[in-house]
Order: sequence, then C-alpha cells, then structure tokens
Amino acid sequence: MLEPSYLRMDRPQLNQRIEQAQELLRSPCRVCPRGCKVDRTQDDHRGYCGVGAQAFIAGSAVFFAEDPPLLGPPPTDGRLGGSGTIIFASCNLSCIYCIAWRYSQERQGSSGDGSVAPAREVAPEYLASMMLRLQQLGCVNIHLYTPSLCGPQILAALPYAIDAGLNLPLVYDTSCYDSVEMLRLFDGIVDIYVPDIRFTDGEMSAKYAGARDYWDVAKEALKEMHRQVGDLVVADGLAVRGLVIRHLVLPEGIAGTPEAMRFVAEELSPNSYVNLMWQYRPAGRAWISRELGRRISGQEFIQAVTAARDAGLWRLPGAVGRLEWISEDPMRLWFPLPAYPILEGAEARCLDEYMNNNPILDDEYRKVWEAEHAPQEG
Repeated sequence: MLEPSYLRMDRPQLNQRIEQAQELLRSPCRVCPRGCKVDRTQDDHRGYCGVGAQAFIAGSAVFFAEDPPLLGPPPTDGRLGGSGTIIFASCNLSCIYCIAWRYSQERQGSSGDGSVAPAREVAPEYLASMMLRLQQLGCVNIHLYTPSLCGPQILAALPYAIDAGLNLPLVYDTSCYDSVEMLRLFDGIVDIYVPDIRFTDGEMSAKYAGARDYWDVAKEALKEMHRQVGDLVVADGLAVRGLVIRHLVLPEGIAGTPEAMRFVAEELSPNSYVNLMWQYRPAGRAWISRELGRRISGQEFIQAVTAARDAGLWRLPGAVGRLEWISEDPMRLWFPLPAYPILEGAEARCLDEYMNNNPILDDEYRKVWEAEHAPQEG
C-alpha cells in the first residue's frame, strides 16, 4: 500500500491548513456553498446544517458493499479488510429521496448496541480515535461519508491521528455540493474522492434537494477534485488515488444523466471511473413525489449506460453485465439486479449479512437473486 499523501505533508503546512479551515467557520461560514451568515465557532450560532464547531457524527462502521477498488482483494493476513467508514450527520442538501434520511435529515445516529440515538458532537481527539480504531480493525482506508460540513474538524483531527500512527488513505465521499475554498485545503491530504453527482438541472435540484445552484457548484467542485487527484489509479486491485465518480440514475430522467456524462467525459476525462447506479428505491419522503415514487425501469438504466458510452466514457464498472442481463428479458425491466448479483472478493465474505440486512433485497428481489444463483444440479 502506498503511503498516504498527508504523511508527506510537513507539520507546519498542515497546521496552516487547520488554521485556514477554522477561519472558514467564521461569519459568513464558507465551509459549504450555502454561505450562511453565522459564526460556527460560536456554538449558539448555527446555519442551514445545524452543525457547530465540533464534528457531528452519526457513527462508524466497516463497509463491504462499496465499489471494488475501495475494498481491494480479500486480505490474506487475517485482517478484516473493508472500508472504514465514519458517517457524518446532517447535510447541506435536502434530497427528499435520501436513503440515509435518518442521518442526513433527522440527524440521528447509532449507539454502541446498534440502536438509534441522536448524532453526537465530538472533539478532534475523539474523531482521531475513531480513525485509529478502524485502522486497528484492518480496514484498507478511512472513508469519510458526507463530510462536507466538517472539513475543518477533520483537518483538526489529523495531527492527533498521525501522531498515534494513522497510515491509511483518506476517502472523501460527497454529494458534490462542496465549497471549492474548503476542498483546496484538502489538496495533498485526501487521496481518493468519491463524488456522487445528483442533478444537472436547476429546476430538479431546487424541487428535490432545495439547491437550485447544485449543478453550478458541483461542476466546480468536481473540477477541483480532479485537479488534485486525477483519474482513478488502482494498484493490486485497490484504489490508491483518484476519483471514483458515482451517479444514481433516477426515474423520469430527473438526474439529468446525459449532461452529467458529457461533463465528466469532456471537462474531466474520458478515462474517468464512473459507477452508474441503478439501485434507486423510494426512501425518505420520496412518497410525496409521483416521479420519485417508484424504482427505475430497466429501460431507464439502458438509456443511462448508452448516454455514458455516447459521451466517450468506458470505465463503467458492472454496467455491461447489468445491461446485457436486463436486455435479455423484457420482463426484467422492472426488476433490476440486486445490488451485487455476483459477489466476489471481500464482498463474498459478508454475503450472509448482506442478504439479511440490506433493505434493497426485499422478498421479491431475494427470490430473483436466489433463482439466478441456485446451485445447478448435475
């Protein structure tokens, strides 16, 4: 495993980044694009997100259901493997279909026994200890999930973590509604960005996420992330640097997939790694929308893959197999593949937990999966 970038940054430079990030918390807050006229260093002054001076944490977990480059091959030395994920609570978007509604909108988290509990504010030392615990478990990276509101707090935790021996790469997993000013402070610190492109039309992002400027902001954020780390680089099956771009295909073309794919190919790189995700299911408050009140059809997924190919993109993990699977049988148009129809590597080791706990795999989809993967007689 290559040495993480932050270990090559001298301490005075890191300390300067921390100080600059703390200034972004002051009025008007510039940590995210909302630009709320509050001073978050004063805990009684909070803006749209409701997050103050401390990191706001919903919980942590070892994730196996991730893009394969974020997991790498199964460890052979007894380590657990997986992506060590720290889930940050709250959000600067209000996506009505958010599958993480409990964390992002209700600002809930999990207690030690797995029960629901309020998300909690933690000091930099505690956040550092969470990173170190995930490293001790044998994770291959520290996966910061929805960290856009807590950039200064993440930087403040790094010296404590580094001094205690942290040596895993940082993964920054975001909705793309990020402040470029804040992202620049992660240059030379974050090795892997996981931007999730939500919308390309202002009317759609205003209606479904409360941010009419989403695409304008996201384009600049994507360009900054790509400037820092470039296209995805994989060594021995594991991501070591670059962008892992995600795009959730929504019903009725709401996500604006063709424009998203065109931008990625032309403004970033045709060699971009793009995970076109078919797994949309109504969650959060999606039931209030006629358009978002259903899963996507197989035809909608086919159109998304075609748009990506037409744009010149070719690193589309899993898209070809899923496309052929759907195209073979029109009856499958309304029954997309389960999230991981063929589990390999690290994912295979958690098949039982995945089948039992993944809410996408309801009874109907479970039957489809089991029928496709039943042992062949003879």
